[in-house]
Amino acid sequence: MRNTTKLKAVLQYYHIDLSMNDQELMVLNLFHKQTGEVMTFEDASYSKLISKAYSYMNKQLKETTKNI
Repeated sequence: MRNTTKLKAVLQYYHIDLSMNDQELMVLNLFHKQTGEVMTFEDASYSKLISKAYSYMNKQLKETTKNI
C-alpha cells in the first residue's frame, strides 16, 4: 500500500503534526478528531512514521469495534 493511501486513511480519523527534534528524528503526533487522544511516533524515516500511524489507526479501529 502506498504512503499517500495510508496517509489519506489516517487523516480521516486524526489530525497530524509532523516536526523534527534535535536529534534529527521526525516526530509524528496524531490527534484523534473526536476523542482528542494523542499518540506520538518518532523515526528517521517518513515512510516508517506513516506505516506506524496506519498500523496504530487500524489497531484502534479493531479495538473500538470489539467493544461495540
